[in-house]
Amino acid sequence: MKCDRCENMVVYSRKYSGENLCSKCFSSSIVNKTTRTISKYNMIKSGDVVGVAVSGGKDSLSLLQILKEISLEHNFMLKAITVDEGIPGYRDEALKIVEDFCKKIDVEHKVYPYRSLFGTTLEQTLEVRGNEKVSSCSICGILRRRAIDFGAIDLKVDVIATGHNLDDMLQTFIINIISGDTKKIGWMDPDTSENKTRKIKPFCEIYENEIVFYAFTNEIPFQSEECPHMNEGIRTEIRNFLNSLENTHTGIKNNMYKSILKISTTLKGSNNLEWRTCVKCGSECTGEICSVCNTLANLRLN
Repeated sequence: MKCDRCENMVVYSRKYSGENLCSKCFSSSIVNKTTRTISKYNMIKSGDVVGVAVSGGKDSLSLLQILKEISLEHNFMLKAITVDEGIPGYRDEALKIVEDFCKKIDVEHKVYPYRSLFGTTLEQTLEVRGNEKVSSCSICGILRRRAIDFGAIDLKVDVIATGHNLDDMLQTFIINIISGDTKKIGWMDPDTSENKTRKIKPFCEIYENEIVFYAFTNEIPFQSEECPHMNEGIRTEIRNFLNSLENTHTGIKNNMYKSILKISTTLKGSNNLEWRTCVKCGSECTGEICSVCNTLANLRLN
């Protein structure tokens, strides 16, 4: 079968659109879609220094490569930020992959370990959490966001880019609904122009399985080892549920994403968030004490 856009052989069939694409045309479609998303939401401005959070997984490394390609024709610069949680036997592989990849495409790269920033590692925090009903993913997520923020300040970047894809957005929405944290849904709008800290998700309109295929077809190396704590939370179950729905009802993820944007925009207008300064560490937050200081204090009390 020939590609719908050229004479080459088809390697990927995009079920929700009916397109049949060769490797080159598929890759171009992902780059073009990312570019359109960036333009639509004015995610990157001329002259920006973009700090890309690069974990070593398929999403972040694919994002780094695509942004590098886009930056060659547009006026912005990239720097890579990697967080080392201190998980034995897991993060070492990723650190080497990211280091080598950044050298290959000529992007400045710096690693920020939990131990240096917080005086502890993820494994150590899990040992002292006791019987608290808090998942390792929850603790890690809070510390990771702060580590990335610190990296952004240290590297003097204007905007932080993460590799969150459309599937991640849907999963996060459902998690917020289940937990009753509807306020966070108002923060899911890709338009970050009103945010104090600009954080962008250029892959927010692209399916996870398409990013996987992009990484494979472009021979992007990524971490093969899965996080040993990935199944502690509910996200994996939600991912499987959504994939099952998509297999039966093609395009349902795209439809759900559009609905989330409408809901998020509505809630965003009613959130009326007042940004404050954490009394303990001086970081930006919405309460008296930020989530990082709260988390670390609770762990030390247990």
